[in-house]
Amino acid sequence: MARTKRGFVAKKKAYDSLEVEFKIHDALVKARIEKKLTQKELAMKLGITQSNLARFESGRTNPTLSFLQKITSGLGLKLTII
Repeated sequence: MARTKRGFVAKKKAYDSLEVEFKIHDALVKARIEKKLTQKELAMKLGITQSNLARFESGRTNPTLSFLQKITSGLGLKLTII
């Protein structure tokens, strides 16, 4: 029983540590859609490939801070870390 509880706690901590990443990711995808931009249009604006943007949006890549700044800037947003 204790082992199961420890496993749950470890998984919860891992999930909680990713919560900020999920929120940033979701906000950027939502902003692109609200601005009625396709992945291809935003990618061209950013000077990246559509497949690179798709990998980010699907969660298959761990973006760098500079990549996040590039996307927010391309969407007319500002990335603020508090």
